[in-house]
Order: sequence, then C-alpha cells, then structure tokens
Amino acid sequence: MSSSHQYSLKDVAQILKGQLCLQNPDYSVINDILIDSRKLISGPQTLFFAIRTGKNDGHRYIEDLYEKGVRNFVVSKEEFPSSFPEANFVIVENSLQALQKLATYHRKQFSFPIIGITGSNGKTIIKEWLFQLLQEDYNIIRSPKSYNSQIGVPLSVWQINDDNDLGIFEAGISEPEEMDNLQRIIQPTIGVFSNIGPAHDKNFISDIQKAGEKLKLFTHVRTMIYSPDYGAIREVMIRSGLGNKVNTFTWSRKSAAGLTIRKVDKGKIHTSVNAVYNNEAIDIKIPFSDEASVENAIHCWAVMLDMGYDNDTIARRMQALQSIAMRLELKEGINDCSVINDSYNSDLNSLNIALDILNRQSQHKKKTIILSDILQTNRSSFDLYHEIADILQKKGVNKLIGIGEAISRHANLFSMEKSFFKNTDEFIRSYPFSGFNDEAILIKGARVFEFERISNALQQKDHETVLEINLNALINNLNYYRKMVDQGVKIMAMVKAFSYGSGSYEISNTLQYHNIDYLSVAYADEGVELRKAGVYVPIMVMNPDEQSFDAILKYQLEPEIYSFRILERLEDAIERNLLPKNKPVKIHIKLDTGMHRLGFVEEEVDELVSRIKENELIRIQSVFSHLAASDEGANDDFTRGQIELFRKLSDTIQQAFDYKILRHILNSAGITRFPDGQFDMVRLGISMYGIATDSKLKDELQNVSSLRSSVSQIKTVKPGATVGYSRQYKAEEERKIATVPVGYADGLSRLLSNGKAGLIVHGQKVPIVGNICMDMCMIDITGMDVQEGDKVEIFGENQPVSVLAEKMGTIPYEILAGISRRVKRIYYQE
Repeated sequence: MSSSHQYSLKDVAQILKGQLCLQNPDYSVINDILIDSRKLISGPQTLFFAIRTGKNDGHRYIEDLYEKGVRNFVVSKEEFPSSFPEANFVIVENSLQALQKLATYHRKQFSFPIIGITGSNGKTIIKEWLFQLLQEDYNIIRSPKSYNSQIGVPLSVWQINDDNDLGIFEAGISEPEEMDNLQRIIQPTIGVFSNIGPAHDKNFISDIQKAGEKLKLFTHVRTMIYSPDYGAIREVMIRSGLGNKVNTFTWSRKSAAGLTIRKVDKGKIHTSVNAVYNNEAIDIKIPFSDEASVENAIHCWAVMLDMGYDNDTIARRMQALQSIAMRLELKEGINDCSVINDSYNSDLNSLNIALDILNRQSQHKKKTIILSDILQTNRSSFDLYHEIADILQKKGVNKLIGIGEAISRHANLFSMEKSFFKNTDEFIRSYPFSGFNDEAILIKGARVFEFERISNALQQKDHETVLEINLNALINNLNYYRKMVDQGVKIMAMVKAFSYGSGSYEISNTLQYHNIDYLSVAYADEGVELRKAGVYVPIMVMNPDEQSFDAILKYQLEPEIYSFRILERLEDAIERNLLPKNKPVKIHIKLDTGMHRLGFVEEEVDELVSRIKENELIRIQSVFSHLAASDEGANDDFTRGQIELFRKLSDTIQQAFDYKILRHILNSAGITRFPDGQFDMVRLGISMYGIATDSKLKDELQNVSSLRSSVSQIKTVKPGATVGYSRQYKAEEERKIATVPVGYADGLSRLLSNGKAGLIVHGQKVPIVGNICMDMCMIDITGMDVQEGDKVEIFGENQPVSVLAEKMGTIPYEILAGISRRVKRIYYQE
C-alpha cells in the first residue's frame, strides 16, 4: 500500500515512539507499507510491519524480504538488527498497534471530509455506490474491497494523498473495544450506520451492546446518518446522548424523519422510492429490486442530500447505479450439477443473498442447499430455524441437507425434501453422492464445518488443470467500458467461441444479471444452449447457417443477415413456420465497409431495403459493420473511412423505415480510439475478458482468466539424460524436472516447447523443457523448494496470456478460444 507522502524512518520512529536502529541511511525514506510478504512490489522504499496474529507471525518472513531488497522493518523483537546489517529497524512493543498509529498520524495530515460507514451489512455496497454517485465531483480515496478490519482500515487510510478531496472508509468489528481504534484512524466527518443484524452475535451480549460499540465510530462526526427503524440503533442513540452532541440525519419508513419514506414501488428489475424531504416530495429510481439494495440506496440518498446535492442530480445518478458483485465460487459439479461454494459465513443476511444467486442458476430446475448450523446469533434456535425454513420455502429450494446438531434438532420445521447429519464427516461418509443429478447446489456453512471438503467432493475431478474465471474482474471491465460510452449507448457483449474459452452460460448469466443489453454468439446452437439454460436477453447470431433458421425462430434468436442467399433462407423458414403477423423476426443487417469478409456492399443496399420492406414479418433490429484495423494507428484513416461509409449506408436504411433501427460498428479497440463512432450500440469482446487492445488500458482492465495446474511428479535427471518426445532436451548437468498435467490437448501449444516459454511456480518463472506432450509438459525447477501437488500457473496474474501469445506469434484470442472443454472451469465472484 503506497502513499504520496514520504516519511523518513526517523519520522516513523518518532510517530511510533519506537527504538530506531538505523544501519543503512541510504534506504531510510518510506513510501509503501507492507504486511503480506507475498505482495511485495518494490523493496527500497517499503516499510514492512511484522505483525503477529493468531494464525501467523510476520517476523518469519523478514529474511526472505531482506533477500528481495526490503531494507526497512517495524518489529517487536530486538534480535533482528544484528542478523541483517544492511537493514533499518524500528522496534516497538506491538507491530499492529504501530501500524495503526502511523495511519492515524497520516490521516491527521489531511482536512478534507471523510465518510465513515459501519453496520452489520451493506457497508461495502454503500461505499462503492457512494463512490459511483460522487466521483464526478470529487477525487475520492476509498477502502479497497472490504478492507474494514483492524489491519484493513489502516492500510486503506495510508493510501490518502494530496490529490484526494473526499474519503470513504468502512469499519467492521467482531468484538467489543475494536471500534475505538478504527475511529481514531478514520476520524470521519460524516457517519453512516447502515443497520444492525446478527453478524458476529456470539461476541456480544446483545444487539444493544453491539450497536453501542459500532456507534463509537461517530463520536466526533459532523453529521451521523441512520434509520431509527432499527430499534437497537434508536435505543443506543438515546442512551448515549450522541444525538445531542452531533448533527443527525435520519430516514424512516415508519415515522417522520429527515427523509421520510412514503412509498417503495418494486418492479422486476427497478425500484421507485418516494419520500418527503424539507416538506417537499422527492423521488429516486434504482435499477435493483431486492430489499438490501433499496436500503443501501436510501442511505446513499441521505448522504447526498446532507452534502447539499439537489434531488434532480441525485435521481439521475441513482438510475445509473451499477451492481457490486458478491463473493462466491461457481464450478461444474459431478453428474451435470453446478456447485456454488459460499461457505465463508452463515448469517441470515448472507444466506438470503446466496439463495438469490442459487435461483439465478436457471439451467437447473432443482435447487439444493447444503446448510450448516447458524452460529453467530443470540436468538432461540426454534425461532431461528423456523425463519430459515420459511426463507427456504419462499426462495423455492427443493432439497435441504442440514449439517449440525442445532439444525438437525429442528428437522420437522422444514417441509421440502430433506436429510440431516450431525457433522461434515458423517455426511461425507454416509451420503450417496451419486444421488446428486442435474441440480444447482449451494454450499453454505460456517468455516468451522469445513465445507470446503464437501465442495471438493462435489466438483468434477476429470482434470487437475483448471481455468479460473474471476467474475468480479469481468464486471469491472464491463463497467469500465460503460463509463466510456455516451449515455444511452447500449453494449453488446460477445460470448461466441464458448465466451473466449471462459464458458458461455456462466458468463452470459453473469452479464444478464448485470443488465447487459445484448449478447452475440457465432452460431445458432450456442444461442439455443443459452436459451435452454434460461438466458432471456436478446441474442444475435452472427453466422446463421441454412439449417439453423427453424431453431432461430423457435428460440427467438436474432440472425445476422449478410447476403441475399441468407435472407432467402430466412424467408423460407418464416413461410415454413407460419409465424403470426404481430411477431416479426428481428434481424441484424451486416454491411461490408472494408473488411471484405461478410456483408452487403454499397451497391446492394437499395435492393436490400426493397426486399425487406416487402416482408412485414421481418424487422430490422440493427445495422452494423466490422472494423478491420481499429487497434492499429497506421490504419486510422482507413478506419475513419469505414465509419463514414457506415454512417452513409445506415442513414439510407434508417430513412427507408418508420421505426428506430440500432446502429453499431465499434469493437473493443474502437470504443477507446474512435468515440465519435459509438452510434446506438458498441460491441465489447476481448477487452471484457481483460485483454487490453491499447497499452493505456493495461492498468485499467482486470485479468479474468487464469489457467492453473499442479505438479504431478518430480524427478532428478542426471547429466546427459534427455526429457520428452524426440529427446529434444538434454541435461548438461543434474537437473530437477517436474511434470505438469497440461498439454496441447488442453490448449498449451507445442510452439512453446523447449524453453520458448515458462510456467509460474511459487511466483517464479521456470522454463518448459522438452516437447510439450498431448496431456502434460515438463518444467525445470532446479534449485527451488517445490513439492508434488504444488500449484502451477500457465497464465494469469503473474504471466498474462498476451505473453504466451507473443511467444507463439499469435493473438490472445487464439489461446483463450483454444482452451479445451475438458479443462474444468471454476468461477469466482465477490
């Protein structure tokens, strides 16, 4: 974590009131702080805090960091200076408290407003939505991800720099006396108390105590925003007298408040909220319909009103709110099942969220949940499991597998198909896993139940090599491009070729959930597969063949029409299927403006218009073309010529019809380089998957796909011995060789054999030796401490797929699309 403020180690020692051992003055200026040795970026200006926790001790990693160039350390042990003579040390009693002290001092150097957020649920969503709503007007620093803990908060605050003029930080606690530290570090001027719920109940006597502890974040704020509808919050406000010391901004659905909610009108995907503020009726509309989103949006509404925004601005920005993905793991399961692993907690609020995700798996009719005891609650077990049974019933769960003594005692409360087990061992030992078949399975349990063992048992085990797909990164990339296009311009997401190897349904379902406007597939059978799996957004078929039109009409797909021959085949299918006149087929007209691959040329447009106007069962949904070289600056004049020709030809078509026809020509590269060509829609392809078409975007786009495997076997090869087919590699000296179960049948090209590329083991690139085989390859791990079973990265965060593509003399598209179907896909989402 870096800051624009530079501190000398002498300054740090004074701030921390620690003992300074300055052995290397040349490296005593600090810019970055580090607590995780695996995340080292640059050594010389990094200060490592050796923090002791219940699970680890940072002092163990000082030697490794010293070897990597780190020269400044905060430690709580005095023996280190003599062991590392070129390093500087600040010796303190407690390294965690020292980190918090430094962050507190750093925060005091800035006087701009800080919004502090706490509560049981919704903190991250409120933070991220406030960022979306306010970023037009402020340079905002905010907590990364869910950095709201005793360690996460100081790391977040350390990032404040001179360019910022607004901060948004969340604070979470799991036991009493923790919030005092976070209040001193954040020092919020505006406070948001989201809600109070059952999370971390076991460490508090009551909701009143927990609310009182959280309230400590707001002891010195200018304004505190909360809803008195939560009785525990209302009670602690009265008891503490805080309302007499700070300004309060309240909102309520039950009684008069600063913002009085009069009506909440939920639609399928939107919600309208009507309220009274300063004796005037005001409204907002958000693109979400779940209860948690409504509450989070109202908190954001209150913040913006308190900051002086007019409601017209607020309402306009609220309509553009974007989803914040949640944490989960989705993967293919045994017997055609899909497995959702959400076993990191088990409170009621997160259960509701996970069940919503389960219900989005429309490719399966049967919905199953494997649920552990709910631990963090002070409620009576009967009331708790009665409510859970009601939730499962309302969410349409077909089968429950309960694990734990508490849930088992209340088996009679659940009315669906059910079975119960005292613990995870008993379930794994006695349940017939062959009984799972073609169902969506949600695994939801507290960490102590070790449900990862169940997840491992349920996932497909055909192959040790897996392609991990980060759905959060996918949505981040989508949202990045959403910000680049003009308001009202639609986005068509390309999910052809198995979504560039990532998996068509899972990617399409995620995009659908995040309100994508259009999907595009290459062939009709891809679209049919998505329709059968429950994808309902419009789908364009780019390469309809003559035999596919019956299926296209049946599943309401929208074909690309690029020639008169294809148009005739569509007309034949329409006549054959006896379509009603009130349901015309939507088509997409492809124009050839210079690619010279598919499409109508300029001389054919007049005849094309006449033909379509003659058939009332055909409706042009869009007209589009394909740029040939939008990513190459040398061809910019050619690209501009394509755009102008497209404008001319599409104008001719639009003028011939009395309804709106969408127009689109820009691909991923075109979106960034030719903003004047956005028209009504743009097509987002490879960049949505994290592949930058412009070097300027490399820091903006997130990697989506990572191909990983593991070490199968390790052998010592003697001098003169050869490795692999055709004996292409010969050891000059004794070498340690590891075999990895990934080969050209999985998508690892033979062109990368014999040292032309390497794989990543323990963060280090090691060369491929010998010829890559069909199912495996060999790597040289000489001098490394590698064990059989250790993880191997083929491409991902440490080695972009573009690196391998360059060594192969090809493009990343080819590698991603070439990942075999036998490689298991695992999907992650936060």
